[in-house]
Amino acid sequence: MKLLLTGFEPFDGQTVNPSWEAACRLPDRVGGVEIVRALIPTAFSGSAQALARAVEREDPQAVLCLGQAGGREGLTPERVAINVDDARIPDNDGAQPIDRPIVPDGPAAYFATLPVKAMVRAIREAGVPANLSNTAGTFVCNHLMYCLMHLLAGRPGVRGGFMHVPFLPEQGHPSLPLEDMVRGLAAAVEAIGRYPAGDAREEGGALC
Repeated sequence: MKLLLTGFEPFDGQTVNPSWEAACRLPDRVGGVEIVRALIPTAFSGSAQALARAVEREDPQAVLCLGQAGGREGLTPERVAINVDDARIPDNDGAQPIDRPIVPDGPAAYFATLPVKAMVRAIREAGVPANLSNTAGTFVCNHLMYCLMHLLAGRPGVRGGFMHVPFLPEQGHPSLPLEDMVRGLAAAVEAIGRYPAGDAREEGGALC
């Protein structure tokens, strides 16, 4: 299996983005999964286009996009992306859309097609904190996940999803050391390779 793994540029005054740092540190092969990478601009305009070019270039069987989520304590695969841009802060181009649909007349939401529950279980078994997330926010991360799933709707057989990673220790707290992120990411990728279809059947819900 070939997996396209993406990460974002730094944003909001940061000098590093752990999503790209972790993506770059991962080996080129994890189990039976070949890893190829693409750096994505942290901008509403341009992020989806960069992703689409990478998908066209690499022709992967699966796509996992990574993003930074300050305030989270572990790795959090996302279950769903919603069709709205509502930016609390400007992106790297200075754009700050409010209540704008990502795809006019598009579906209200897309669910990830990667085995998100199996990924959470594998990350935890690797000794790294992880939870299934039911919100990717409304910034560029959610935008990219929605655009990814919209793109893959026209590419049958290609699975896709998004996972947030926390701050690195030098960025603030809560945080996770880079080596732990990479270990958890490797476990998630292995789970993707073990589940070419479907997902683990286990509890992953939330009360609120």
